[in-house]
Amino acid sequence: MSTATYATPDDAEQAFYDAFVRSDLDALMSVWSEDEETICIHPGGSRFNGIGAIRESWKQLFEIGMKFQIRTSNLIKTHSALVAVHSLLQHVSVEGDDTIAPPLITTNVYTRGPRGWQLLVHHTSPAPDTNGLMMQESPRTVH
Repeated sequence: MSTATYATPDDAEQAFYDAFVRSDLDALMSVWSEDEETICIHPGGSRFNGIGAIRESWKQLFEIGMKFQIRTSNLIKTHSALVAVHSLLQHVSVEGDDTIAPPLITTNVYTRGPRGWQLLVHHTSPAPDTNGLMMQESPRTVH
């Protein structure tokens, strides 16, 4: 595993998406926490638990050979001293494919440890409604 360190959750997130678009498995895995309680859920896919299973899931994705282009938007951050949660929209396309895919809703959970901020959970799901509630600000009152 890499000795990469990330001073902020934003640094870790940037490194994750940079590695993703380059299909660089080692760089992508350097962002992940080495905690065995790590979780990764790909859009419409299974839940992978533990760093070994997560590594294998990304390895299989990258072996397909597609070049991904990713843009993120609508980032909402919640941070404390040891945990950060980022909720965002992920706009993924494949190089050479002009199809405009709907955004994916993503939650990234980072923890702060000896190697700085590391990714603990990455959960991405298809968006049910790209023009509705998910784009609006959260309600101020819960009933």
